Amino acid sequence: MQLPVASLCGALFALGLVLAGMTQPQNILNFLDLFGNWDWRLMLVMCGGIGVNALVYWLWVRKRKTPFFAEKFALPDRNSIDARLTGGAVLFGVGWALAGICPGPALTSLASLQLEPLVFVIAMLAGMWLFRLVQSRL
Repeated sequence: MQLPVASLCGALFALGLVLAGMTQPQNILNFLDLFGNWDWRLMLVMCGGIGVNALVYWLWVRKRKTPFFAEKFALPDRNSIDARLTGGAVLFGVGWALAGICPGPALTSLASLQLEPLVFVIAMLAGMWLFRLVQSRL
């Protein structure tokens, strides 16, 4: 039951990304261009997502003792902010600002059968592999 529900949630997320225009890098770049051709629509998408999540969490999730498909909620072991976390966030933000796309929309964009999302995903996977290689040697 977990795989079909996860697949349905992933498909719904991908549909939302497409409908919101999040798979179009130019929409993201325009949102980040505050002093040029600023596009405010992405802010509405984010606020809508945060609002729905907050409502579902407040009315339903926080009252549950366990998740639907696990024995306990998976929460981080620590809550400190360190150089690795900050560096990763900065690297993600810079990459998002330069390319106008992040992993979720990039994977969704693979369905378009265009070259740009494929190159992005290959580069993303290569970066993940390189990070694990370097991390294992340190």
